[in-house]
Amino acid sequence: MGAAKGSSTAVELDVGGRTVRISHPERVYFPALGVTKLDLARYYIAVGDGIVRALRDRPCMLHRFPDGLEGDKVHQKRLPRGAPEWVQTVRVHFPRYNRDVDELCVTHLADVVWAVQMSTVEFHPWNSRRADVEKPDEWRIDLDPMPECDFGKVRRVASVVHEVLDELGAVGWPKTSGRRGLHVYVRIEPNWGFEDVRRAALAFAREVERRTPDDVTTAWWRKDRDPTAVFVDYNQNARDHTIASAYSVRGVPERTVSAPVRWNEIGDLEPRDFTIETVPRRFAELGDLHAGIDDDAFSLDRLLERADRDERNAPEESGSQ
Repeated sequence: MGAAKGSSTAVELDVGGRTVRISHPERVYFPALGVTKLDLARYYIAVGDGIVRALRDRPCMLHRFPDGLEGDKVHQKRLPRGAPEWVQTVRVHFPRYNRDVDELCVTHLADVVWAVQMSTVEFHPWNSRRADVEKPDEWRIDLDPMPECDFGKVRRVASVVHEVLDELGAVGWPKTSGRRGLHVYVRIEPNWGFEDVRRAALAFAREVERRTPDDVTTAWWRKDRDPTAVFVDYNQNARDHTIASAYSVRGVPERTVSAPVRWNEIGDLEPRDFTIETVPRRFAELGDLHAGIDDDAFSLDRLLERADRDERNAPEESGSQ
């Protein structure tokens, strides 16, 4: 997998038996470090099992940089034109515009590499799959530090998140965001719609906030958030809200990666250490730390009961959130 042939103007990669042509492989995407399109394609091949597991069968929005990071970023929901016949899609309806869109639906590593050929740097999948796009199978906990919040506080909040998940009997799979925060994913039974998943996520966020009120905020409006706190962003579970997948490169000059980590690493890790160069070596040594993510599915029943209780106790807040 990943064998290349061609000239300086085009390279053909054999990706699991499918040929992906990379035009302009020398095009620089990360100017500060000289990382090229071909470097990016080879990175995704190196973490192939992990990125495919993270994206498999999910509608996927692409963050494309046709002119590298120095140019404009394109948020692309519709599959780019010119896809090989083996690239699959999933149709998603957007009620606001009364429009159907066919989004990339990864089933094979070649799909990912072809997206890189189309100038994709970041992959942002839905938390549902094409079997039933309206029923998420993934609950996402986004620990988003406010502008004056240091990463030490994110580490402390992550330990509380882990504690609450353990009490619930839920298995959390942490990863760096690729920027300043952390994400934790929980596989859930696909029995609820987006609204209920978001309500459950809010109930969880409020429990974390109750346990560490000096470090956490769940305030809806940014102006109401403590700039030194960690915002537990439950709204990432709303329909059509996406965040960078595990193993997705981020479109920032430091070429960081949203990298799976172990819970016992969080106390010492620095997100900027996970890059296009370091993550393949880590993957070769440890494998995919999220390899078991599909083994168990959590029921949201208890969290939804908490959500009902919270809404009864604070009716003035429920309408605004």
